[in-house]
Amino acid sequence: MISGPADADAFILANTVVATPPLVPELRLRLASAVVPIWQATESALEEIGVEPPYWAFCWPGSQALARLLLDEPERVHGRSVLDFACGCGIAAIAAAKAGAQAVANDIDALALRAVAINAGLNGIAVAVQGGDLLAQPRAAAAPLPAGEGQVVLAGDVCYQQAMAERCLGWLRRRAAAGNEVLLADPGRAYLPAAGLAPVARYRVPTSRDLEDSESRDCIIWRILP
Repeated sequence: MISGPADADAFILANTVVATPPLVPELRLRLASAVVPIWQATESALEEIGVEPPYWAFCWPGSQALARLLLDEPERVHGRSVLDFACGCGIAAIAAAKAGAQAVANDIDALALRAVAINAGLNGIAVAVQGGDLLAQPRAAAAPLPAGEGQVVLAGDVCYQQAMAERCLGWLRRRAAAGNEVLLADPGRAYLPAAGLAPVARYRVPTSRDLEDSESRDCIIWRILP
């Protein structure tokens, strides 16, 4: 049973290895070396305490693309506050911090936030973590996020399920309308909206057939228009 931060850290370390993402080899992360064992281990924990599926144990194409963009063009976020929404393993937040931003990683999964802290430490930087469901904010919320909570909002690979995509895009569009710069990275998921986006960059991201239907994905980073 995972009952606290020490147990969470032990679980992460026992089920991952230190690896370098193919598109961002200068960063080191604790990642699953195979899909089945980590998923089965988390399913066992899920039966006991309601742990979320281990999305944090994989470095998804969208987040790799965001990290690549920020490391190549640090001026985009240097000196700014950045919120990595639904952060997973935290690679985009880590890249933002490396680029000189004040980075905050958000996820509803407590294990993901522990993984972010471990991964940030591996790369010699600090990333603040924030739990909770930001999508539960009132729809009427219109003011820009305060400094330190996301002058730039990053979202990687959130359009993989229809209901999730609709909730995320509604919140991200409200953030853009409120004055935040919102960057959405998507590797061709089914529920990416057809309008209200401006292309920023494109990357071909190597992937694993354990997770994807091809050995690479064409990932586009979009700016969400107000």
